[in-house]
Amino acid sequence: MKKVLVANRGEIALRIMRSCHEMGIKTVAVFSEADRNAPFVRYADEAVCIGPAASNQSYLVMENILDVARKLDVDGIHPGYGFLSENAEFAKKVEEAGVTFIGPGTLAIEVMGNKLAAKEAVKAFGIPMVPGTEGAIKDLAEAKQVAKEIGFPILIKAAAGGGGKGMRTVYEEESVEEQLQLAMNEAISAFGDGAVFIERYVTSPRHIEFQVLADKHGNVVHLFDRECSVQRRHQKVIEEAPSSVLTPELREEMGECAKRVALACDYVGAGTVEFILENNTNYYFLEMNTRLQVEHPVTEEITGVDLVKEQIKVARGEKLSFKQEDLKIKGHSLEVRVYAEDPQNNFLPDIGTLHKYRKPEGPGIRVDDGFEEGMQIPIYYDPMISKLIATGDNRQEAIERMVRAINDYKIEGVTTTLPFCRFAIQHEAFTSGNFDTHFVEKYFKPEILDHFDEKEEELAALVIGKLFDDSKTDNSNGIPSNTVTNWKTSRT
Repeated sequence: MKKVLVANRGEIALRIMRSCHEMGIKTVAVFSEADRNAPFVRYADEAVCIGPAASNQSYLVMENILDVARKLDVDGIHPGYGFLSENAEFAKKVEEAGVTFIGPGTLAIEVMGNKLAAKEAVKAFGIPMVPGTEGAIKDLAEAKQVAKEIGFPILIKAAAGGGGKGMRTVYEEESVEEQLQLAMNEAISAFGDGAVFIERYVTSPRHIEFQVLADKHGNVVHLFDRECSVQRRHQKVIEEAPSSVLTPELREEMGECAKRVALACDYVGAGTVEFILENNTNYYFLEMNTRLQVEHPVTEEITGVDLVKEQIKVARGEKLSFKQEDLKIKGHSLEVRVYAEDPQNNFLPDIGTLHKYRKPEGPGIRVDDGFEEGMQIPIYYDPMISKLIATGDNRQEAIERMVRAINDYKIEGVTTTLPFCRFAIQHEAFTSGNFDTHFVEKYFKPEILDHFDEKEEELAALVIGKLFDDSKTDNSNGIPSNTVTNWKTSRT
C-alpha cells in the first residue's frame, strides 16, 4: 500500500495522514470548498476538491471520492469516522473499484449498523443483553405488553439509530403510545427506517466500551476499556482510559466478551464494543461501532499502540504483531472534546472566527486538531475544534494535567466547551469516580460557569491591584504610577 486516500476532513484526516507518512505511505486529501485552506489539505501529498461545502454535495458523494481514487491510482481508502465510515455500500463500492477499504467487511458493517441485527448476531455467543424485545415492535399492544413484562421505566430505541435520535424514555403506561409514535417518526426522519424496539431502562448506567483489533487470520485482541459516561444529548464529551470502576477481573471478563462480539460478525480491523454497566457489576451489550472512535487517543496513550497503523497493517493482510498477553495498561489518560458550543445555552453550536488560538503544551499533553488561528468554524459540519488529551502515571495526575492544559488553551472568537470540561473533571462526582451518564443533568447548571469565571476575575483583579499598588512606591515593574491598565481575563 503506497498511497491512501483519506475520505474525511479536519483533525481525523490529519491524524490518519501523519501515521501514513510515518509508514512511508503517500496521502490524498479530498475536500469541500469550505475546507480549501484547511491544514489537512495542505498536509496531504495530493488534494482534490470534490464539491461544495454541504457534506451531501461533497464528503457524502461516493462517486466523487471514487473518481479521485481511480484517477490518482490510490491503493487504499481510510474513511475516518462519521460521513461514510459505517456505510456498507461505500465499503462495497471501494472494493469493487479495486481499492482496499481500510475498515471491516460489508457484512460486519451491515450487521452491526442495525441494533436488532447486532443483537441477533451475538445471541449465540453468550453475550449479556438488556432485557427487552428481540425484534422490532409490531404494534401498540405488543409495546404495552412488553413494557409490563420488563417493568417501567422502559427505553424505546430506533433499530437503525445513533446519537440519541429515535430514543425515548417512558416511565408510565399512559405515555407509551405517544412516545412510541414520536420515536418511530424521528427514526424515519433521521434514518429512513421506522423500526424500533424496547429495552428495560437502566436507571444509573455507565457507558463502558472496549477497543478491539482483529486481523484476517482469525486473531482478535482487546486493548482494554474506555469510560465515556460524561455525555450531553447522548453524545460523549469526556472520555478516559481505563475506567476507574472496573476490577481487573471484570475488565478481563468484559474484554473477552468484546472479542466474542467481534467474532460473531467476522470482524476485521479496529472496532469498538459498547456496554452499559449497571451498579458497577452487571454489564450488557449495547452496540458495536465498526470504525475508529473519536476517543481512540486515550487507548493509544495507555497501550502505546498506534491504532491507525494497525488498521492499515490489517488491511494489507498482515497478522497482528502482538497477542493479548503482550498488552498492558500503562498510566491513565483523559480526553475532552473541544466543541464550538455554548454550555450555558444548552450546548448549542457557536459559529465564528478563531481570532486567537493557542494550544497547550508540556508533559503528557496531546492535541488532535484541524484548525489554526484566523480560521472560521464552518456551519456545515460537526462543531468539534479539537480533542485535548492528558496522560499521567495515574488518574489523579491525568486530571491535574488536564486542568492545567485547559487553563493554557486560549481560544477567542467562539464559545467552547472548555469551561464545562474544566468544571466536570474537577467535580467531586468525577474525581471520586461516582458518576454515570446522567452527570450533566445531575450536576451542571449554566450559572455554575459564571461562578467559575467570577472567581478567576476576582483573583486576576487582586493580582492587578497588587501590581498597581506596588507601582506607586516602586516603579521597577515597568508600570508608571499614573497608568491605568486595561485588562481582562482570557475567556475560552
